[in-house]
Amino acid sequence: MYKISKQFAFSASHILEGLPEDHPCSRLHGHNYIVTVYLKAESLNEVGFVKDYRELKVVKEYIDNNLDHRHLNDVFSVNPTAENMARELYTIFVKQIPQIYAVEVSETPKTSAIYEA
Repeated sequence: MYKISKQFAFSASHILEGLPEDHPCSRLHGHNYIVTVYLKAESLNEVGFVKDYRELKVVKEYIDNNLDHRHLNDVFSVNPTAENMARELYTIFVKQIPQIYAVEVSETPKTSAIYEA
């Protein structure tokens, strides 16, 4: 099995619902997010790629147009936790890039959530 990944960055704000009022994430705050998409294939294409990284431009375009410098509560229909966003982004991206098997969303250099189908 061959596996590749590529990272994309964006900045956005959110408020996490359902937390105690004194929890810092229940207030408006932001992150510099890193989204990593993971692809796999049993075999390589004629060039020797799982997928040409340039073909992942659709991920960058989606992130730039829909997530960057946005309030994520207005973008997602679910509470915008890293876990929920990873699942939502997987659902969006896999339609165009079937080799995607997981999406990771990192809010800080020390924390991330991964949704894997």
